Amino acid sequence: MHAPSWTLPEQQTFRVIENEWIPLEEGTKLGARIWLPEGAEQKPVPVVLEYLPYRKRDDLRWRDDATALNLAPYGIAFARVDIRGTGDSGGVMTDEYAEPELKDGVECIAWLARQPWCTGAVGMRGISWGGINTLQIAAMAPPALKAIMPMGCADNRFTGDAHYIGGALAAENFTWGSYFKVIMAAPPDPEISGENWEEIWQERLDATPALLREWTSHQRYDEYWQRGSVATDYSLIKCPVYVVSGWLDPYSSMVADLLAGLKVPRKALIGPWGHLMPNLPKPMSLAWAHEEVRWWQKWLLDVETGIMDEPMFRSFLAYETLSQVHPLEIPGRWVADDSWPSVNIKGHELNLGDGTLAPDMVPVSFLTHVGDKIVGMCKPQWMPSLPPDQTPDDLKSLVFDSKSLEADIEILGVPVAKIRVSANVPVAKLVVRLNEVLPDGQSWLVSYGVLNLTHRDSHEHPQPLTAGIFYDVEVPLYMVAHRFKKGSKIRAAISETLWPLVWPSPEIATLTIALGHSSLILPVRDAVEDPVFSIPIIHSAGVSHYFHSENSSGTSVKFKSPLERKRIYDIGTILESQSTQTFVIKEGLPNSGLWVQQNTSAWKRGDWNCTVSADYELTSSTEEFQLKEVLRAKKDDEEIFRREQISTIKRDLL
Repeated sequence: MHAPSWTLPEQQTFRVIENEWIPLEEGTKLGARIWLPEGAEQKPVPVVLEYLPYRKRDDLRWRDDATALNLAPYGIAFARVDIRGTGDSGGVMTDEYAEPELKDGVECIAWLARQPWCTGAVGMRGISWGGINTLQIAAMAPPALKAIMPMGCADNRFTGDAHYIGGALAAENFTWGSYFKVIMAAPPDPEISGENWEEIWQERLDATPALLREWTSHQRYDEYWQRGSVATDYSLIKCPVYVVSGWLDPYSSMVADLLAGLKVPRKALIGPWGHLMPNLPKPMSLAWAHEEVRWWQKWLLDVETGIMDEPMFRSFLAYETLSQVHPLEIPGRWVADDSWPSVNIKGHELNLGDGTLAPDMVPVSFLTHVGDKIVGMCKPQWMPSLPPDQTPDDLKSLVFDSKSLEADIEILGVPVAKIRVSANVPVAKLVVRLNEVLPDGQSWLVSYGVLNLTHRDSHEHPQPLTAGIFYDVEVPLYMVAHRFKKGSKIRAAISETLWPLVWPSPEIATLTIALGHSSLILPVRDAVEDPVFSIPIIHSAGVSHYFHSENSSGTSVKFKSPLERKRIYDIGTILESQSTQTFVIKEGLPNSGLWVQQNTSAWKRGDWNCTVSADYELTSSTEEFQLKEVLRAKKDDEEIFRREQISTIKRDLL
């Protein structure tokens, strides 16, 4: 039985409430910007909440406006709330996803549901931080929360977020943490907070902790990371879930886990973009109002829109990598699967031989790899990037190639490397890159995976390696959808390092791989006829932003963003920001590594002129990390705050 045809409602007018205070039980007030359909006071409407630390007043004003245009004209109110201690909200923030944040979020939902303009039905959505806390708050089961739409999110704070990759310390832990400290320490807007804004700012500066020390001190999946990880118990989420991501976003891997783990009505979509909402990428985006309004009408208004009669999982299957075609659109097609795991996908095993990758069994033999070379300069960034031809890294890795393909092979899912490996030191990593090698020899990155081998059995209870003992380990790669073309070769490249994406092991490790007991499992998708993709596609000029190195040579790389200066005309504020990152190491000396970042933001309007800077520097010995964090603030040109915190942190099998 097919649902009746559905179309977007006619657009209606709406008004914007620049700031509304949401009072909390303990006295703190949170600032909210609300887009309200006209007439809602007479005919109440449902409301969708987005709950972030990213300054509704200025920083993400443009994006909030874009989101609201997908909701408010169609009879759905939108509320953007600053988390306590950020933007216009009172209180202080001391960590991401802290218990006060989540408790406040539950109170916000109840407050919205009580408003006379609201039907009492609330949805929650958001990307990145907003997607992660959407999942966490849904797991607290607020009665008025009827459905959620998390995007670019993580269900496990240790394995899925920015801090650790496969149990290895990630540069993104510090890249993101430095930026986050600026957010925590940023001033409120005097036009909203009033005359005591400087007192509020000083309170935030005083409360900003040595956050990078905190994150780096928890090097295993302990209680710190388990709190807020909904993967510990998916059954706590009781409401319908529509999870959205992009293939160029490392958070896309969580989509498969959420679809498989949740038991509520659920859907998912992954498109050919990065860490963006589907309405924002260029040169191709989606007319997302069509899909999002359908979702909220179904679950907040009980209107049968037919959205749940469509496939559970829709994804874009790419025919080439972004690096091959940028700045043009990635070629490919939209595919659909009615369930996940999908009956359309089967594991295809390719055995690792002496330089070969084939379905045939191979005799037992051994290959060694000495991790004294720096591999990873062709994939230096975790977030969306343009990794070049992988050949320079391949030449310093163990490489296993298939024969030239006689026909296209399409994969969708999580490739898994099953490797029998030993190491000569107690702490070592195993890195697996999956590449497509074209007939002209170019090697393009399709996916990759990292495993700290001390975490081989458990991220919660790591164990050192015993020299000479072989271990059977599984390395899941990032989820991917890709077509390997006829005439190309499939390549698995194995290394011990992935610099500067993850920090080196304490000592140079020699890995021994047992051939005849090692393979790569590809999630091959059958050739099936997929339904027509129902969401309108928008093709536009321009390109989305991807990271690139300013300069790199040998084993050093530098990322420097241009000074970004933008004026928000409707409030008169000028925002400025700039970040510089430098990663340096000497080949063959794993403890010569240096990660450095300087991150600065400024807010200016009339005589209001504030600047916050957060810097860090990380080095190591075989036993310890040495970490320096510096937080500075200036009013006009005068430094009003400076705190330097130096920490020594014991390495915990890392």
